[in-house]
Amino acid sequence: MPNKSIDDLRKVVVLHDLPEDIINWIYEKSEYIEIEEGVLFYKKDEPAEHLWLIPEGRFDFYMDVNGQEVLYYNFQNDNVTGGVGGLLPYSRMKVSPGNAYTVAFTKVFKLHKKYFDELAQVSPELNNRLISYMTERARAFATIKLQQEKVSALGKLAAGIAHEMNNPASAINRIAAELTKRLKDNYDLTGKLLQFNISPELISKINALVQAKEKTTEKKLSMSEKMNREDEIESWLQKNVKGGSEITGDTFVDAGITVEDLAVIKNDVGEEEFIHILYWVENLLISQRILFDLHESSSRISHLVSAIKSHVHMDQTNELTCTDIHRDIENTLTLMGYKIREKNITIKKIFAENLPEVPVYIGEMNQVWTNIIDNAIYAMQKGGELTIETFYDSKNVCVKICDNGTGIPPEILSRIFDPFFTTKKVGEGTGIGLDLVNRIIKNHNGEIKVFSKPGNTEFKIYIPVQDTKGDKK
Repeated sequence: MPNKSIDDLRKVVVLHDLPEDIINWIYEKSEYIEIEEGVLFYKKDEPAEHLWLIPEGRFDFYMDVNGQEVLYYNFQNDNVTGGVGGLLPYSRMKVSPGNAYTVAFTKVFKLHKKYFDELAQVSPELNNRLISYMTERARAFATIKLQQEKVSALGKLAAGIAHEMNNPASAINRIAAELTKRLKDNYDLTGKLLQFNISPELISKINALVQAKEKTTEKKLSMSEKMNREDEIESWLQKNVKGGSEITGDTFVDAGITVEDLAVIKNDVGEEEFIHILYWVENLLISQRILFDLHESSSRISHLVSAIKSHVHMDQTNELTCTDIHRDIENTLTLMGYKIREKNITIKKIFAENLPEVPVYIGEMNQVWTNIIDNAIYAMQKGGELTIETFYDSKNVCVKICDNGTGIPPEILSRIFDPFFTTKKVGEGTGIGLDLVNRIIKNHNGEIKVFSKPGNTEFKIYIPVQDTKGDKK
């Protein structure tokens, strides 16, 4: 049986300097327990019914964040938490939002909520102190929750960027290996050509042909047209060139070279020389195509890095800066490309011409685009359509983001900007995203409106064209 002592109760910080009769009242009404170290004292979703007064020991309070327990708060007898925990007067908490573990031998006086009204009458001073601690606790929880949301959003964005980077990076690795092989083949094939004393004039003629084809802007062939061209070249090679059946026509078709071009080259050389010229030209064309792919992949990486720097507003001060909203949205779509392609979502952009630049905190505003677009992607099935439209007047630039997803039920539409409110599954959302969006827009003296029905959800974001921050009272 634990040894209940009023001297322990007097140690609790929140009770300091209170009259003795108040201490005695709490002592008589409360239940006393002692808990060993490492015990799960308070479980998630357990009814919240008691105020804790903690003269000795400590609780560490954890909440679930994306499937993992994250430390949110410590309850112990100090000036930060006042030695109080659990349910506080006027709190709307019904059940525990997380788990509380003892990290040392802990003594607790538990006061049931049925005594809260009487407590307010017996000691208004203590009641006010408890409300003050509740306010500080709520602020601390909100700050940590916001940090977790930012970290979670950053993690999701980083995962998407990793996928986006992986494709061109892997392509560059494959290209490097293939290009090494092609360069070696080029030495061998050039050596064989030299054995036939091929004239420099013929080499120049072949190079001129290839370069001319590169400059020619021929319309892209359909799949059936390309296959017909390949069959035509391969049939011609089998009929006119000894060993020609070993050469495929796709490389020549991709370069725009026709049967007529090959016939012109063949007329200038003997049959044995011609087959070696074909191998040499084929290797040259493949090498050029590889270099083009290398350029495309490296350009893709450069574009991604540029988008990342712009999105997080690297190398810039945290000040209002005039920005091109279209560019910022394009960068956001680039960084979310993996999610968009994964669901095969069509992006429809209706961008106003001559959209004026607006003064914003660019890093914050990019969080707005990321959150709303990410929610839209989440709400849509595969094959959905995301429409982004911009327009403006003399006062505001407006960005309208629409998706044809499931829609937001009318009964919860008014709550979507509430802190911690989410309709996503456990581990998929913290309920801070739209709260953060709302606060960022208000911080810019802007406005956000939402309309939703099944198959159509619209977010309209209004941003002042002029800097109105100085107008705040």
